[in-house]
Amino acid sequence: MDFEQFYQDKYPAGVSREIDLDRYTSMVDVFDQAVQKYADRPAFSAVGATLTYRDLDTQSRNFAAWLQNRTDLKPGDRIAVQMPNVSQYPVVVFGAMRAGLIVVNTNPLYTTREMEHQFNDSGAKAIVVLANMAHNVEKVLPHTGIEHVIVTEIADMHSPLKRTVMNAAVKHLKKMVPAYSLPQAHKLPAVLSAGSKEKFTPVECKKDDIAVLQYTGGTTGVAKGAMLTHGNLVANLLQVRPMMEDTVEEGKEVIIAPLPLYHIYSFTLNCGIMLEAGAHNVLIPNPRDIPGFVKELRNHRFTAFLGLNTLFVALCNNEEFQDLDFSGLKLTSSGGMALTSDTAKMWQRVTGCEIAEGYGMTETSPVVTFNPNSAIQLGTIGLPIPGTEVKTIDDDGNETPIGTPGELCVKGPQVMRGYWQRPEDTQKSFTDDGFLQTGDIALIQEDGYIRIVDRKKDMIIVSGFNGFPNEIEDVVSGHPKVVECAAVGVEDPRSGEAVKVYLVPTAEGVTENELKEFCRERLTAYKVPKSFEFRDELPKTNVGKILRRELRDEASNK
Repeated sequence: MDFEQFYQDKYPAGVSREIDLDRYTSMVDVFDQAVQKYADRPAFSAVGATLTYRDLDTQSRNFAAWLQNRTDLKPGDRIAVQMPNVSQYPVVVFGAMRAGLIVVNTNPLYTTREMEHQFNDSGAKAIVVLANMAHNVEKVLPHTGIEHVIVTEIADMHSPLKRTVMNAAVKHLKKMVPAYSLPQAHKLPAVLSAGSKEKFTPVECKKDDIAVLQYTGGTTGVAKGAMLTHGNLVANLLQVRPMMEDTVEEGKEVIIAPLPLYHIYSFTLNCGIMLEAGAHNVLIPNPRDIPGFVKELRNHRFTAFLGLNTLFVALCNNEEFQDLDFSGLKLTSSGGMALTSDTAKMWQRVTGCEIAEGYGMTETSPVVTFNPNSAIQLGTIGLPIPGTEVKTIDDDGNETPIGTPGELCVKGPQVMRGYWQRPEDTQKSFTDDGFLQTGDIALIQEDGYIRIVDRKKDMIIVSGFNGFPNEIEDVVSGHPKVVECAAVGVEDPRSGEAVKVYLVPTAEGVTENELKEFCRERLTAYKVPKSFEFRDELPKTNVGKILRRELRDEASNK
């Protein structure tokens, strides 16, 4: 198709497709302008402490000065950052970027094997880690090239007295900090104090410089570092903002951030889009603690919410959440996993706010498509964001017609430079004409909106017919006695594969016969699950995405 001609009249009038990619030179430039413009506004809050944009500027400057004067780290060196949603995260990340370093975002829940691989693959020379995870750093440190260790504790952004009391309680009363021995480590408060006495020398960051190494693909093989440049990240925040139309008001938004900032979805939205808009980012360190989460929500008249399907379900099923004041909520964004129609309707019923679903990948910084706020189309991932070209291809690489499923391919300024030190993997990920192959099967509708049919590798083939887990899960989760579910393909002697559904029922329970009858009314025969397995919970990633692969592997080993 002729992309520009096809999409020229597909966007709402309020969405401008013209973006100025030269507005900022780097993420540091975005940061510098934001902290000056919104100096007295709250920037990030967590565990009872709030940093204003001025505080963020000062503290990140102190961290950068310490790196420049008290270590041998040079621009381009890698620094691993391993912590959950606490307000020292943006201090460290922007401080590292201001010193010209490349940030290696590291999942705090990583095993020592995963940590060792990522630290060595990235060539990290320094790490900032929350004390709660420092015992694992102690184990892997001798097997890595890390020379500088900085440890932070949960309450380090509080005043000295409150910091001491809260950190002692976390360590000694709550027993949340396993013992560790890192005698060479520096404490973050001491680092920031020392840095305040040092001279900071601004480093010029260019668009082509790598800003972040974002690791991905751990469930499909060896985790690879996507090289996201300053230009990639800047482009993505500029591309997404028009899709939100006039919903985001500068210096006025309060956004709830339960998804971890080290995940590219939250990183770009909270440390990019919302930071540039002068928003107050309310960080939730442990979103699995729903009662604690809801208690924090009571403290804010929030206007925006970032989440994913499983989190929306958990919150909506909480009675205290249902009683919150949602009068200020005008933007809810969903990504990371498929949003079921049942969940979207439940969220709107409880909060009064529609969910705008988008789509992205680590390799695309991450947003590729988004539902414009004035024209949300449930069941789709929206329209391509400005400056992004998409197409779908068949197994032979030929472009498929509009309305015909194919692998979604993407081209745009937000697409990564490639995988860190993996030229062959990089080459395999792109088509001959420069499109990134996403591995997702999508369908471009006549109105330009896009639907994800499923992951290519998750397809279930029953007697030669293709079944897509997303569709099956959407139907099963619509049953009133089902909390959440996951569909996988399992070996079957008659049909090659059969559909199996793992599910968590409601307290009143449900029978297999009830579910089969429910599905028969809504699905073609070959898509109807052959078996169901009831669970108290389903395996999930740290951001709440259901691990189909783990369930599929479990089924195949039986």
